[in-house]
Amino acid sequence: MHGRIRTWGPGALVLLPTVLLLGYFVYGLIAWTFNTSLTDRHTARKGSADYVGFENYTNLFHEDRFLNSLKNLGVLTVLFIVGTLIFGLVWALLLEKGVTGEGVFRSIFLFPMAISMIASGVVWGWLLNPSQGDDARGLNRLFELLQLHFLENAWWTAGSRWTTMASIALPAVWQLSGYIMALFLAGFRGIPPELREAARVDGASEFKLYRHVLFPQLSPIALSALIILGHMSLKLFDLIYAITGPNQFRTEVPSILMWNTLLRGDQAKAAAIAIVMLAVVAVLVIPYVAYTVRQETNE
Repeated sequence: MHGRIRTWGPGALVLLPTVLLLGYFVYGLIAWTFNTSLTDRHTARKGSADYVGFENYTNLFHEDRFLNSLKNLGVLTVLFIVGTLIFGLVWALLLEKGVTGEGVFRSIFLFPMAISMIASGVVWGWLLNPSQGDDARGLNRLFELLQLHFLENAWWTAGSRWTTMASIALPAVWQLSGYIMALFLAGFRGIPPELREAARVDGASEFKLYRHVLFPQLSPIALSALIILGHMSLKLFDLIYAITGPNQFRTEVPSILMWNTLLRGDQAKAAAIAIVMLAVVAVLVIPYVAYTVRQETNE
């Protein structure tokens, strides 16, 4: 018994502070949020709260504003994931082929990731200023000076849901494409050169080499990138807030709606929105974790 304590005791003591902090600040607060979402605490002045079960969730999914935010989030997620994966893969392919000054290009592609979302949102909010004509600012002003009037755009203030959310997805794609590029580039560099040589000896063209040999090797990285981007798309609060502000219905997503609801003191409804977002993240992350554990077990 004493031998076992000596074996795992020091390690348990080292991990204990982390376990306690995670237990309180992560899982404890998640439990508190879920508990609040089951109450009727719809005003900050309310004292004791009564439990109403899943009534708040039922009301959410019958509310047009919440459904609109979910649709906006779905469109934003698709545009963000597709755009980031395409640009990240293209940049990785260009660098993987070998270019002069690769380190400089890598730094340029990765630089946006070092900028905070708020700072990026402020800059892109100016670039995507919807004013046109003599009052044009940002990109519209540049198009005005270049006499490219057909490119002037109302950006996120007009058009369909897809064009509106594309204006929000653009800064996010710019900021995170470098990260996906780094993932794919690391994947390319990790492929044994013997596979390339064997494929070329067998007469494979460059297209077939990538299609049948290299790209299949990147499947785990592509899956990881997909999960990471899907998870990050749910947290694009600060970028949207900085570009359009908190009260723009056309670009409102659940995180913005949750913030506005919390500011009104409706804690129960805000907590319900937070739990719905957590459930969406769990749907994305848990299958990936299960797949990773299964792969490691098989290996």
